[in-house]
Amino acid sequence: MTTIAAPGSWASPVSLELVSRGGVGLPEGWADGPDLYWLRSDPGQGGQTSLFRRRGGQVVEVTPHHNLRSRIHDYGGRPAGTKDGIVVHTDHDSGAVLVWEPDRPKAAGPRVVVDQPGLSFAGFAVLPQRRQAVALRQDQRDPDDVRDALVVLELDAPNPEGGRVLAQGADFYYAPQVSPAGDVVWMEWDHPDMPWDATAIKARHLDGGPTRHIAGDGRSAVVHPTWAADGSILFLDDRSGHWNFQRWRDGAVTALHHHRFDCCDPAWVLQPPPYAPLADGSIGCAWREDGWTKVGRLTPDGRLTELIGPLASAQLTPGDPTAVVRLGWPDRPGGLHTIDWDSGRIASLAASTNWSPPTGLVPATRDFSWESDLGPVHAWYYPPANPAFSPPPGEAPPVIVLCHGGPTSFAGPDLDLAKLFWTSRGLGLLEVNYGGSAGFGRAYRERLRGQWGVVDVQDCVAGAQQLASAGLADPGRLVVMGGSAGGFTALAALCQSHVFAAGVSRYGIGDLAALTRDSPKFESHYLDGLVAPWPAGRQIYHDRSPIHQLDRLDRPLLLLQGELDPVVPVSQAVELAAAVRRQGRSATLVVYPGEGHGFRRAETIRDQYARTLEFLGQVLGFSPAPDQP
Repeated sequence: MTTIAAPGSWASPVSLELVSRGGVGLPEGWADGPDLYWLRSDPGQGGQTSLFRRRGGQVVEVTPHHNLRSRIHDYGGRPAGTKDGIVVHTDHDSGAVLVWEPDRPKAAGPRVVVDQPGLSFAGFAVLPQRRQAVALRQDQRDPDDVRDALVVLELDAPNPEGGRVLAQGADFYYAPQVSPAGDVVWMEWDHPDMPWDATAIKARHLDGGPTRHIAGDGRSAVVHPTWAADGSILFLDDRSGHWNFQRWRDGAVTALHHHRFDCCDPAWVLQPPPYAPLADGSIGCAWREDGWTKVGRLTPDGRLTELIGPLASAQLTPGDPTAVVRLGWPDRPGGLHTIDWDSGRIASLAASTNWSPPTGLVPATRDFSWESDLGPVHAWYYPPANPAFSPPPGEAPPVIVLCHGGPTSFAGPDLDLAKLFWTSRGLGLLEVNYGGSAGFGRAYRERLRGQWGVVDVQDCVAGAQQLASAGLADPGRLVVMGGSAGGFTALAALCQSHVFAAGVSRYGIGDLAALTRDSPKFESHYLDGLVAPWPAGRQIYHDRSPIHQLDRLDRPLLLLQGELDPVVPVSQAVELAAAVRRQGRSATLVVYPGEGHGFRRAETIRDQYARTLEFLGQVLGFSPAPDQP
């Protein structure tokens, strides 16, 4: 027997405490011989990221007193590397590089091999026989002249100069990969390109010698190189329109297959190659078809053979015969798993949550697409779902339209507590992969070239209208919500349309011109491609910035912002809120001390959901049920 109640007022087992502390982040895991390692970020510990290891049946926390988050390229990634039990990692708080040795007493702690303030390191390739590690180093001592380099670190020395330089001169470098013969291969690129626009792959021996150009002619993104067992170099190239595998051998490049699927995502954060070269010449990999992900092998004859799928998401790391893969499903919580390439068997390694949703609480995910002037637009629709409640007869639900960040990112249909928090209370969700999103090929990504603030906004507005026309949403109770670049899209949608009743922006961008001045190096020329070259396109920046369109904003607005955000400074949110209020309109601004670009602390996550729920109740006309313990 269900209770009939207004959507939004349904009592939910997904409490504020559960959504803030019930899940953990599992950025990546990897195999090192028989040992399995993974990173785990816990909101209940202030968002600290620790390294865990499973050896045999025993799991230990290797770095209990260190926060393993790198500062590279502002989005970080790959803060640790391992080999034969040796662990090399960076410490977020101090910036130092530390080494743990298998025969070193635990009580003695790690050995410091670099401690130079202003130098950041990540992407470690550990070489036990040479007592060295290769890493990406970013020199941030002069904020006006931040420089990347690939360096060789000595594991038994203090490296006072921050390592011996192996490669420098490019604006950016990516995680290096080292062959058994001591050859290093890497990816690099220069402004104004991003790593999904145009890149190059190069190689050089650890001991010096000439640098060899492997691939990249400025017309495609060649990414994630690594060494195959036969000494050739594998990588992905989107020259065909999708990221497919290529092989370099003796100066010649050969395409290994031709599929209309992307076999990787844009390189926002440092990560190991998202595939596994296997001894039989095949490649363990993941690919995306129509938004759904599959895991399998690329066989030597160019066929993709599916082992697992369809999935909401999959992120592989190298390993043979066993690899670690982060898997997500639309109907149950995801986590890290091992995959045995010989049998195809998967086994759980680390779960993102120990909480299991009750029967009937998981919404039936629906692929929701429509046609635009540029072709099909893709989204995911999650209807309200709670076995204890039903809406009044004939009443369509309020719907939150979610704009993902990036904007060159992809929103997958993974089940998570954040989505269940809303759907279990009677609100629907529409998560839009607007033009410019990853996962549908290069042409889809390039719909946003020069059109950020136009195509993304049109797609999110049209998605809301299409959903309402289909009877799946109340047209008078549509809300737009997004974070970072998604916050910009949400703000712009409020200014450019009257479809939405309210908006929520988490660390969203209000002033594009200010972003060009404030952006760290990684994104400092990103807007050249998304909007227009700066400063020649100054007027376009002005016209598309929500802060200059506030005379059109007549809907309530909630702004949630981290005090220490290096990507979108708090000054933007403060200025935006003040400007809205000067117009005599409602704007609520919440600034969270100690938080950056993305909220990590449990108390912050709890507060943002509580405030957002209260805000939506006020503007949509429902009274939230008391929070369940």
